[in-house]
Amino acid sequence: MKAATLYQPWATLVAIKAKRIETRSWATKYRGELGIHASTQRRFINNRSKDYICDEEPFYSVLTGYYRSKSIVPWYILPKGMIVAVCELKNCILIEPPYSDHIILGLSDQEKVFGDYTPGRFMWFLENVRELKKPIPAKGALGLWEWTPPEDLAFK
Repeated sequence: MKAATLYQPWATLVAIKAKRIETRSWATKYRGELGIHASTQRRFINNRSKDYICDEEPFYSVLTGYYRSKSIVPWYILPKGMIVAVCELKNCILIEPPYSDHIILGLSDQEKVFGDYTPGRFMWFLENVRELKKPIPAKGALGLWEWTPPEDLAFK
């Protein structure tokens, strides 16, 4: 199966179905099952980083709401260096007016915040997202890469 590495918290947002479109700077012709891998990079989830976003809305509400506790600092519990979900990559569309404008206007405000819809980028449409019961350690890579799921893959 192919897999894609995403920074946290975006990998978890995909896994919990809060994010259905992944935006990338590059296109792919691949369609089919896709493992969602959470990067080991802590840049966006380390509260000592200038890029920390877990306390910003809607990230904070979505993550703490999912983990059902306002007392948990989300970045401590987000998996890193692991496959967190499996989905289907259904389509990849260039963000270019006028076609993309119609799609972007139809997105929720939350989905718009969770992606970078700058013209020239690509929208990857993810469907049938299934969060793993237990994240699986894996070494990620740039681009799409091969991942062999275990026989006993279990979903929440």
